[in-house]
Amino acid sequence: MARHSQTEVAVLGALSTGSMTGYEVRRAITEVLGHFWHESYGQIYPCLAALEQSGAVRRSGRGRTSGTVFQITPAGEDRLRALLAEPHTSPPARNGLLLRLFFGAHLADGEAQHLLQQARDRASTALDEYARIRDESVVEHGRSREQALREVTLSFGEHVARAQLTWAQESLATLAALDAPHAQGAPRARG
Repeated sequence: MARHSQTEVAVLGALSTGSMTGYEVRRAITEVLGHFWHESYGQIYPCLAALEQSGAVRRSGRGRTSGTVFQITPAGEDRLRALLAEPHTSPPARNGLLLRLFFGAHLADGEAQHLLQQARDRASTALDEYARIRDESVVEHGRSREQALREVTLSFGEHVARAQLTWAQESLATLAALDAPHAQGAPRARG
């Protein structure tokens, strides 16, 4: 699925929960999907214009913040269902932390460890946030399909954060073991 189509999914998905301004669409995406998806205003407003032109959304007046309110149309609901049914393709990975670590031999002493400590701390914070979200979620007897699917996405975040935490801790231990002989006066190998 092309990046543009995924923006459509995010925008149409947000509007499927109710009419809102472009600002409110961005806020809904940030607050609800922000743990695994983001869109900028520069992506949302052109997308809204294209969706309006195609008939997938329509303007329904002015909002509280003086912005134009958009509403999903039946054609937009059909478009959302079609986009959601398309096969998912992942873009090539781009991980700035791994890029820095791969070339980390050029970093000053301790900088790689500092990067890993930051990654460890971010993963730990994410796990705390996911626990808070899970605690706030009301799991009812016979929960809805929507609740179950949202729980699945929360579970993914938890698994990824735990894996990142474990990886960061193991990586810190690996670097500490390399530094141990250096601390005892032996020359440190670079490379």
